[in-house]
Amino acid sequence: MRFHKLDKARDHRFWSIRVNDDIRLIVHKTDASLMLCYVDHHDRAYQWAERRKLEVHPKTGAAQLIEIRETVQEIAIPKYVEREVVIPSQPAAPKPPLFAAMADNELLSYGIPSEWLADVRKANEDSLFELANHLPAEAAEALLDLATGGTPIVPRPLTTAGDPFAHPDAQRRFRVMKDIEELARALDYPWEKWSIFLHPSQREMVERDYNGPARVAGSAGTGKTVVALHRAVFLARSDPDARVLLTTFSDTLANALRTKLRRLIGNQPLLAERIDVYAIDAIGRRLYDTQFGRAHIASPDAIRLAVSESAGQSADNKFSERFLFTEWEEVVDAWQLRSWEAYRDVQRLGRKTRLPAAQRAALWSIFERGAIESERARTDQLSGTVRSTSEPSRGKKAIAIRFRRCG
Repeated sequence: MRFHKLDKARDHRFWSIRVNDDIRLIVHKTDASLMLCYVDHHDRAYQWAERRKLEVHPKTGAAQLIEIRETVQEIAIPKYVEREVVIPSQPAAPKPPLFAAMADNELLSYGIPSEWLADVRKANEDSLFELANHLPAEAAEALLDLATGGTPIVPRPLTTAGDPFAHPDAQRRFRVMKDIEELARALDYPWEKWSIFLHPSQREMVERDYNGPARVAGSAGTGKTVVALHRAVFLARSDPDARVLLTTFSDTLANALRTKLRRLIGNQPLLAERIDVYAIDAIGRRLYDTQFGRAHIASPDAIRLAVSESAGQSADNKFSERFLFTEWEEVVDAWQLRSWEAYRDVQRLGRKTRLPAAQRAALWSIFERGAIESERARTDQLSGTVRSTSEPSRGKKAIAIRFRRCG
């Protein structure tokens, strides 16, 4: 293959390798190593290399592929406004920055690149998600944790003599092959085996004896699912009397996990009998049915109808049905808000429409009335009684809830 040095790249160690007339490999080439970084069609591959550089973070010591700030300045963050919502006569005040009061040293400790500190300080609820797309995974995860009231894990800094590619955060992104035989084995490994391959750096997480609950954080593609699979098998093997539950967000993902589990322990079928794999809502229903009988959970259509009927009774309603339902689904139900105070104070991350306190109060009155009527209708249906939804609620208060993915 033919090497070509990328003159426009800010990091002059980036080279292109010609695969054919269209496809290009981007590599990072030094005297000591050759790193395979990216593959794409000619123009997109070059653009990727021109927007990035490889650096060692000054605080954590982890190797990072950093998106160059100057090129990102051309990206305009759009402002979304629901057309159906009546815009207040007085423009809403801009949302406050989330991280303006944090010191440089604290932000750097989370792996945020130095040249992105100014952008982080300006970030608010509307711009945070767009900003996170341009940051290394550990930095983006830390900011999202901070914005939602969490406490991020501070990466362990390396010593000055440490290998930047040996840092746990760097191992999310980079795999180091020590010799040509190891590389050849990797390239020849069957895909179905790669899907359950456990890298040696992940084995410690699988086999560690934790003192209580543990969380493994990482961006997409870093191997969290593989670690979870191997952990479930490790626990089942360690204790012959143990039953292990492995959960995920949907039936589709649960089925995929079952397939990978069969590949992992195909020669030990009895082990699979002690490992249950379910979607989180399916196991929730199963446990509830076992303890209390069949669960009666409000369907999306029932919730939409209850919210719509409640909105029709409100003189303050100036919102579309679509906005009302998504506000319920993405804020009230997602955070399981049970009171006006909780809804008033919640940070509506990801919702582009700003809501002053008066509009939030109007919305909460709709949601609260809709939840009461929905619960009354469900109770009447179970008892065989038919009652008009326009009757007074007689002060009864309840919230219709359903299992859903949270976080």
